[in-house]
Amino acid sequence: MITSRLAVFHAAGRPLTLESTPVPPLQTGEILVRTEYTTLCRSDLNTFSGKRTEPVPTILGHEMVGRIAGLAPGAPPTDCRGAALRVGDRVTWAIYAADPASPLARLGLPQKAAGLFKYGHETIRPGSTLHGGLAEYCILRRHTPVIRIDAPVPLPLLALINCSVATVAGSLRLAGPVAGRTVIIAGAGMLGVVACAMCRCAGAKTIIALDIAADRLATATQFGADHTFHPGSGFAALPQELATRWPGEPVAVALDYSGVPETMEALLGLLGIGGTAVFIGATFPQRSLQINAEQLIRKVHTIKGLHNYNESDFVAAVEFMERNYARFPFATLVHEEFDLASVNAAFAHALASRAYRVGVRIC
Repeated sequence: MITSRLAVFHAAGRPLTLESTPVPPLQTGEILVRTEYTTLCRSDLNTFSGKRTEPVPTILGHEMVGRIAGLAPGAPPTDCRGAALRVGDRVTWAIYAADPASPLARLGLPQKAAGLFKYGHETIRPGSTLHGGLAEYCILRRHTPVIRIDAPVPLPLLALINCSVATVAGSLRLAGPVAGRTVIIAGAGMLGVVACAMCRCAGAKTIIALDIAADRLATATQFGADHTFHPGSGFAALPQELATRWPGEPVAVALDYSGVPETMEALLGLLGIGGTAVFIGATFPQRSLQINAEQLIRKVHTIKGLHNYNESDFVAAVEFMERNYARFPFATLVHEEFDLASVNAAFAHALASRAYRVGVRIC
């Protein structure tokens, strides 16, 4: 019988415990993956520190990559792009498993479908184990979008795809075309810098990054931002600065990854006629936004929200990273010196350092 080590999260403020469990027999349609690498997402850190809650005990980690170790009867013979799936193949997979025939999935919202299964967010219970990145094995449930990776993309960058990069791909899908247009990106964390790179590759004319951290704004320029703005004294000066630097060039797209109400309100005030705002960062309790309905109507604005992503976004994220992993300094975003046995040190470093991502090499 195969066994798997796993790091179990029990409660905020308590160290993860390194345990071992048998790998259960695969059920129809499932795939067994031997996990190679996991990065710690901001949501993992928020759970670990108690800023958000998850049912426990659980296995944290959903940004991960690995190799197929077993295919159950009924497992998909091919991936989302039609490539054959075989034991030994390196794969990445979506953060969710959802029935594609469910009503919301058919509307393009599988990440919100009834009966949704989310990797790195499920409770360990009898009959349901090995569903997070901080374990040697992960069992991919039926209806999980899977993609085979043949390109020589480094493991830390592959791990980023199925959360950070795919979420940004979804936000750009909702934003519409950015080619030849001015884009403002609020929040230069992992999602923000990925968005700068994606907008640059998509042909954006001008990319403006906003953040309260000067070092992150400097990083955003390495990923394609043309201009940066530090709103330390408020946003009052930004409209005039935009008008001076780019006269007659309205902001067409505003992407918010900060989740800060004042920032989102300011972005709406910067949009030109026909502009679109996509809000992604506000995934925690906060006050309601103040929106000027007259301006929304007269300027024909569109406001959209996104949580997670769908299969087309996942495919777009994989293909973006395959094409561009060497074009931008993605490797500098992942601090890696930890293994599964040192997972508590990995969390401590991630919280103390404000690194974009901390990586854990599983096997």
